[in-house]
Parts: sequence; structure tokens; C-alpha cells
Amino acid sequence: MKFYKRLQAALLAGMMACTVTAASLPSMNSLTAQAVDTNNDDWLHAVGSRLYDKDGNEVWLTGANWFGFNCGENCVHYLWSADVDDLLSEIADRGMNVIRFPISTELLISWMNGTPNPVSSVTATNNPPYYTINVDFCNEDGTIKNSMEIFDIIMQKCKKYGLKAFIDIHSPHTDNSGHNYNLWYGKETADGTTVTTDLWIETLTWLAEKYSNDDTLIGYDLKNEPHGKGQEGATAAKWDGSTDENNWAYAATKCANSILSVNPNALIFIEGVEQSLKSDAYTWGQPDSKTDPPYIPAWWGGNLRGVKEYPVVPDSGTSQIVYSPHDYGPSVYDQTWFQKDFDTQSLLDDYWYDTWAYINDQEIAPLLIGEWGGFMDGDKNQKWMELLREYMIANHINHTFWCLNTNSGDTGGLWAGFAFDQTTSKTTITWEEDKYALFEPSLWQTQETGKFIGLDHEKALGNNGTGLSLSEFYASYASTEGSNLDGGTVIGSDYTKPTTEPTKPTTTTTTQTTTTTSLPDETLCGDVDGDKKVGVLDLVLLNRHLLRMPIIDIVYYFENADVNADGVLNVVDAILYRRYLLGEITTFPAES
Repeated sequence: MKFYKRLQAALLAGMMACTVTAASLPSMNSLTAQAVDTNNDDWLHAVGSRLYDKDGNEVWLTGANWFGFNCGENCVHYLWSADVDDLLSEIADRGMNVIRFPISTELLISWMNGTPNPVSSVTATNNPPYYTINVDFCNEDGTIKNSMEIFDIIMQKCKKYGLKAFIDIHSPHTDNSGHNYNLWYGKETADGTTVTTDLWIETLTWLAEKYSNDDTLIGYDLKNEPHGKGQEGATAAKWDGSTDENNWAYAATKCANSILSVNPNALIFIEGVEQSLKSDAYTWGQPDSKTDPPYIPAWWGGNLRGVKEYPVVPDSGTSQIVYSPHDYGPSVYDQTWFQKDFDTQSLLDDYWYDTWAYINDQEIAPLLIGEWGGFMDGDKNQKWMELLREYMIANHINHTFWCLNTNSGDTGGLWAGFAFDQTTSKTTITWEEDKYALFEPSLWQTQETGKFIGLDHEKALGNNGTGLSLSEFYASYASTEGSNLDGGTVIGSDYTKPTTEPTKPTTTTTTQTTTTTSLPDETLCGDVDGDKKVGVLDLVLLNRHLLRMPIIDIVYYFENADVNADGVLNVVDAILYRRYLLGEITTFPAES
């Protein structure tokens, strides 16, 4: 993506977010800003291993996957025989507060270019009182809306039922089995376009800008299951300190920076790779060996060992980073750690801890297990699901179950079937009740009344009265019965909300530390981040400050942001930044 286009996107997002007036802001003496009542206030951020809302209240993302936008139908599956309102309302009523939607870069390209790919296998008709299904997908002439329009409608309906969503780039190309491809670049789309790293970043940034003022779409899982074995070399995803194109850590950092430049509030979900080197004595790309194997194996997307030495650190800090491994049981593949009478401790010792659990345990970042699930076999696979479920509950690990769909060949789904009654225009959903019963304890809920807890401050989760809004939970339930988070917690009067004092990360070859610096002797007008120049990041930080959004892991100097020297920080300063960065002015009024 060209820099100028990214700059314009960042400025537009920032200006749309800043709707305050000079009169509404306090003086420079306090250097604080009032919150803006935009009802766009459900964005989340990380402190240590936990996620928090705007008020510093902890949240827990517990949901499921619903695939289809990554496939040839260009839309979530089952809308050929079920109504989207019935499906979403029941997802919420059953307690899931977030949905992970797999999608392809190919589909995003079509949206970004203004030629959205059409959907197939969607039934939509508006013919009351006889037969109505997916009415909102119908154009006035009776044709069906395109894939982007339908995605937008689904996001609106998620909001209607108190649900949050995030997407995952399941593959660069449209493919019902596209997750088999190693990398985020290098495949051709149906029209012959080659998906490059730059194009992958550009499409995600475009979508992040489009949704920068809609907190329904809370984040972006940058690539599903980057993988490949070490001996494949440049065609396999690796995690190291290089700038090689197949270095997933490097690519993810670049992509995160671009997304956060247009929406600094978005969560960035970073999956792992498949293999890592045992030590520096080995080289990526060297042949494997039975006697001296150089590589440590893992599930596709499951290996986050590289975070220890090479964490993903965007320019604006790590407050929006969530690491997202995938974990499966022996029904998907009988890994070596299952070939014993395994238990939680053996799974930690043999695989979980060094591969991903240490990130949570050592307070490096939050985790979200993006995929877990499988068949109910009454045996090893079911045992593994129960052990992982209990570990996630006990250790505040976010998760999205794989999956709702019945047509996942190696796991099955939470749904079993659908029946649409044309007389009542209602869908009856049959659930795999035994699988849901295993899954249900891992959904965020109150401990005594079993009310499911949503992530929206205003709208209660679901439609049947069994769900709560985030505000309702913290106002009426958190201090009485509490929730099942951390295996059972009650927020008492001694609860201390996390500090978000800004510090700037300093990465070494072995660990990540933070340092705080003092105000430079010579200040530069407009330089908020202290790098002695004025750039897009300074405007992003100012906009976050004006909206009282968390700014973590960075030293800031907001004294320098009063670029018109009127004693207040407000939208006027943001406008002047915009004009400066676009070259419309060469100096700030405060420098005159």
C-alpha cells in the first residue's frame, strides 16, 4: 500500500472519532479530556494477560466460529435454509458473546475494489404473509444483495443481539479448504490477481478503516494457521528476528501497524506458526533428521514459542495485541503428547506451557484460543476438550470454539440441523446438545443465576432474558455472585482496576522490558511520542487521548500536542495535525 493512502486513512479515522468541541475540554493544566458520548464505547484493550473495557473492567471473550465467507459461497453457511435473525439470536441466547468469522483476502479485495463478489446458496425472500426468510438480504427488485452488503447487515444484526465479532483471514484465496495453504501471500484469486503481502495488509487496513467507528467488529485475526515445516524453507511460515517475507512475526507487526493507524482501538489477534528451531545451532530450511531433529513441532498456528524472543510490538505499543494459538485433540491428529494417560499437568509439560500457556502465565499478553473443539467420542478427544475447557476457565483464557457449522469434517459442529417453517417464517435449530453441554461451562456467566455476560455496555446479550450487558453485570452482579472467570470470582470492595501508566517497550534478544523517560530538554511542537519528529502516530495518540482511550506501553508528551497554543487539547489541534501531515501547512500556529 502506498504511504499516502495509509496516511489519508489514518487521518480520516482520527477525525471521524474526534467529535468533541473546544468548549467541552478542560484546560491544559489537567491534560485530561472528556469522554465523547458516541455510543461507540465497547472497544477493548490489554493489560498484562487480561482484556479490559474502557472503564478498566475485565472482560472475557467466549464464543464460537461460523465459517463461510472464506468459501466459494462468499457468505456464512446455512442461510440457504435458515433465517439469519433466528441463528444470531439463538447464538446469543445460548451465551456466546463473540463470533469469529473466517474470510478470504480474495473476498476483501473485491469489496475494497467496489466490485463485491456475489453470494450463492442464500435464500432470501420478502413475500408476507406467506413466506419471508432473510428479508434484509433482498433488494427491491427481488434480487439478493452482494457479499459485502450481507456482511454489513450481519454486523448490524450482531449489534442487535449484543454480540461482538472479529474476522480471521482464513486464506489468501477463496477456497473451501483454503486453510491448507501455508502463507498469507503467494496465491492467485479467480481473476488472476496474486495476493501479495502488501495487498493482504491493504485489504485488512481498508476494512479496519471502514469499521473504525463501529465497535461491533472489535478485531482482526491476521492469518489463520500460518504453517509449514522447517525444511520447506522460504515456503513455510517461520518466527524469527529477520525481515524475510515468510517471517510471520515481521509480517504481523507490519500489518498491525497499518490497521492500528486507522483504528487504534482494534484488537489484533496473532496466531502462531507450526514449527520452531530447537536452538541457534540449527538453521531454518535445513533438512529434518530422525536422530537430531532441528525443529519443534506444534499444531498449525499453535506454535508461539517465538514470542519469548521476538514479540510483536507495534509502534503504538502492545495494548491491542492478543496471541491466538489453535489447539486440537487426538481426533484431529494423534500427537505424541496424547500417546499416554495424559492429564492437565502432562499436557502443560509436554506441549501447552512452552508452546503458548507461558504467555498467559508470565503476564506477557492475553491469549485467545481461536480454535478448539472436536467430536464427542467418549474417550481421549472428549477428555482433552474437558481438560482444555477447565484450564481456560481457571486461567481467564479467551476462546472461540470450532465451530457452529455442522460441515466441519474433522470436528463436527455445535449445530446438528435446521428446519424452516414457511408458515411462521421461523427457523428451528437442532443443537448437538451433548457437545453444547461440554462447551457451555466455558461461556462467561454469573455463578448463581447463570446469566450470560455480553461485551456491549448497553445491549444485553441475546433476546430471551438470560443475558446481561456489561454494564448490568458490573452494576448488579459482579460484587454479589460474581462470574465463572478465573474459576469463580466476586468483585469486592478491595478490587483494584489495572494501572495503564504509559511505558515504552524496549525489546532485547531474550525478554521485553519497559522504561520511562523524562520530558526532553528541547521539545518539538506536535511531537507526542518523543521521537523528535511529527508523524501519523502523534495524531493517533492525540485522538486516543481526546477519547480517553487507553494508551499503553508508550511514553507521551501531550504538552506538545497543543499546536495552536490556546491552552486546551481538542479537535482544533487534530485538524491542524491533519493539515500539517498532508502538507497544507508547514508550521503550527504555536511555532509562530
